Amino acid sequence: MENRRSRGMVPLLALHAAYEFYRLERKPPVTAGLIVANTLIYLRPKFLDAILPNLDEVWFNPHLILKHKDLKRFLLSAFYHLNESHLVYNMMSLLWKGVQLESSMGSVEFASMVATLLGMSQGITLVLAKSLLFFDYEKAYFREYAVGFSGVLFAMKVVLNSQTDDYTYVHGLVVPARHAAWVELILIQMIVPGVSFLGHLGGILAGILYLRLKRSYRGPDPLTTIIRGLTGVLSWPSRLARSLFGFRRRQISGRGTTGVSRRGRSFSGAWRCTACTFDNTQLNVCEMCGTERDVPVLSPIRPSSRSGNLSLEELRLRRIERFGR
Repeated sequence: MENRRSRGMVPLLALHAAYEFYRLERKPPVTAGLIVANTLIYLRPKFLDAILPNLDEVWFNPHLILKHKDLKRFLLSAFYHLNESHLVYNMMSLLWKGVQLESSMGSVEFASMVATLLGMSQGITLVLAKSLLFFDYEKAYFREYAVGFSGVLFAMKVVLNSQTDDYTYVHGLVVPARHAAWVELILIQMIVPGVSFLGHLGGILAGILYLRLKRSYRGPDPLTTIIRGLTGVLSWPSRLARSLFGFRRRQISGRGTTGVSRRGRSFSGAWRCTACTFDNTQLNVCEMCGTERDVPVLSPIRPSSRSGNLSLEELRLRRIERFGR
């Protein structure tokens, strides 16, 4: 299968995505990776063309999946798109939803959620198509061909809007955010009758099921734990390299210096603690050791090799008594 050439929509998607990621203080890597993966699969560059299956091999078809137990169709069909507009529309939606969800959940949990929603939405769609055989809908759904990330996007929409009571726009209509996915399901089916109604419905039901399972299960998400473990293993070489060759930053605690005067600044209101020689600013209690100030009147600090009238031995003994060492 030859690689596709963009008609201009994919570069616009790339520019828009780059602009959105540039504005973000924390870049969501999983969302970016999903957008890049879907786009590369659609464009099929030469270095991937020999590896990627053809579209005919990955169509989501309930009849073929159940007949041949075809996991390739079950999993990969979500990452294939029919045309450029199909791809760009889905990726723009993924960019909007993914940035918000990944920023609030964290990358590891977000990756776990996407993987879970992918399997659940595809599985529910398969079950629905099989169930409709009892109502003589075999031709319409059980043997239907579909591809695209829409099912996962509908599930993500349910998760994203589950915690808000606000209103949102769906194709020009103002609706409660919690019901936006259902309204969009109906409107898209009316506007574009050829889309996979069952796939979108499966995505909505997957989102609802995911939320119910998450609320009922208090323990750690097993898939999240696995992903976090794999991430830790993969990042181990870089952590080792940083520990071996990296430079540690100097850490300074407190707001003053110990034992020496500061140059180039005026400290007319500062005083030096007679116990630990810490240069304090305004408080009448030493910020370092807690010793009360001896002289009630503020006096400027003058460079001195000694601290008050204390000898070095007395100063050492006071430090040992104060800090226990």
